[in-house]
Amino acid sequence: MRGGRSLVRDFSLVLGGGEALVLTGPNGVGKTSLLRLMAGLLAPADGTIRFDAEPGRTDRTLSEDCHFVGAQDALTPELSVIEHIRFWARLLGDDTGSEAAAFSILDALGIGHLETMPAGYLSSGQRRRLSLARLLAVPRPLWLLDEPTNALDTAGRERLRILIARHRALGGMVVAATHDPLELPDAMELDLISMAGVR
Repeated sequence: MRGGRSLVRDFSLVLGGGEALVLTGPNGVGKTSLLRLMAGLLAPADGTIRFDAEPGRTDRTLSEDCHFVGAQDALTPELSVIEHIRFWARLLGDDTGSEAAAFSILDALGIGHLETMPAGYLSSGQRRRLSLARLLAVPRPLWLLDEPTNALDTAGRERLRILIARHRALGGMVVAATHDPLELPDAMELDLISMAGVR
């Protein structure tokens, strides 16, 4: 709900391992709100959202099974690039990773050479790559991405496509809200203007 009106109604979705859904539509139609609902950051006004990574298991929350990367880069300017990876690993419950694994994550995003650089000195594209690096810090089956290509150049977009393809190949799922074509093979697409409570 926003301002007393439903942003999305009569919505049902089943997403299986390896599948991807791209949410499209104009600003304000509810793409980000739907992602936040899926992440458990917002409560639905009606209905339920369920994640069945392990049938019969009920002691996990949605937030424990997904990564949500918002349109704004949530970085701490004073922390270095590598310190962000260590922080996310601790925050997300896996402090067992090696330094080599952390550097491997940065290399996958093309920012390994910036490991000691404070985030406040990064370009907007480098900050976006660092934000996306949290996807690899701790494995989660569901990736929820809000405008993931924001500020990315051609090389950055290609790295993102590779990361998503690898995640899906391992049975992971992706839901992305975007204005830019992501070129995800066999991805479903949902234009939320058709689901909006107000036209």
